[in-house]
Amino acid sequence: MPWRSGYDYRTDRRVPCIQTVLHSKAPPKGSRTFIAPRATAADVSGNGLNRGGDPDFMTSLARGLHVIRAFSGVDRRLTIADVSRATGLTRAVVRRCLYTLRELGYAANDGRTYSLQPRVLNLGYAYLSTAPIPIAAQPVLEQLSEQLGEATSVAVLDDGAVVYVARAATRRIMAVTLGVGSRLPAYCTALGRALLAAMPPEQAAKELSRFECVAHTRFTVTSRQHLEEILAEARADGFAVNDQELEIGLRAIAVPVRNVVGTTVAAMNVSAQASRVTRRELLENALPLLRAAAERLGSQLAPSR
Repeated sequence: MPWRSGYDYRTDRRVPCIQTVLHSKAPPKGSRTFIAPRATAADVSGNGLNRGGDPDFMTSLARGLHVIRAFSGVDRRLTIADVSRATGLTRAVVRRCLYTLRELGYAANDGRTYSLQPRVLNLGYAYLSTAPIPIAAQPVLEQLSEQLGEATSVAVLDDGAVVYVARAATRRIMAVTLGVGSRLPAYCTALGRALLAAMPPEQAAKELSRFECVAHTRFTVTSRQHLEEILAEARADGFAVNDQELEIGLRAIAVPVRNVVGTTVAAMNVSAQASRVTRRELLENALPLLRAAAERLGSQLAPSR
């Protein structure tokens, strides 16, 4: 099983990874693969799995969820050893977690490898079917996407990444298929910058210091000082732009979504192929409709209790 340096979208860091491919053939040049990061004992502690002295914390539940997250690699079938390397948990712990998940119908086993089952979707659906942002956002995004003929999304910030909670796509414009639940680094995406810019400058700078900024393309801005300047500009303008910094050929513009009391709770974007839509066209044609859609969504969102 080959090890290599990879990118963890949860922490925005390059980490030693196991590429979960069960054959020796290398992926085609230029293809994008998702890999499960190898966690060390320190990483496990940093993920909150070890909380000695907290009698209310269920370590076994935390470990089980950590095992489920290990199945975000390029191959959907993993051995106990694969999961152990990806999570930093011992094989004995992983075996018990996978056994329990299998008994409950969340995983399946063919004798050697394990794979997740459709029942796992119930965990995410519980959020999507009850959280106000995804419920209210979907019809707004679909209308905006129909108006512009481009992909639109709503995302929230989570641990240095933007997480898609609603999306309407007219066509596939990225090498990686994005959908609800997808995570992308915040510092080099329009959605992430819109959310970071909505924070006070000190808080945004603190968020930026939490992760390593790596170059995904030759256009990616990785300088902390430059990123802070970009966020200051986005804060003043009320929108943020990503011009081929995450993927060559992709342009996006995003604005914050504010609830009825003016608190930023999400961000909304429009993304398009750079070969079809210029930066100027995004600003002149998409931005006014995007702002109107974000205001329409925000007017439906009450403050959290």
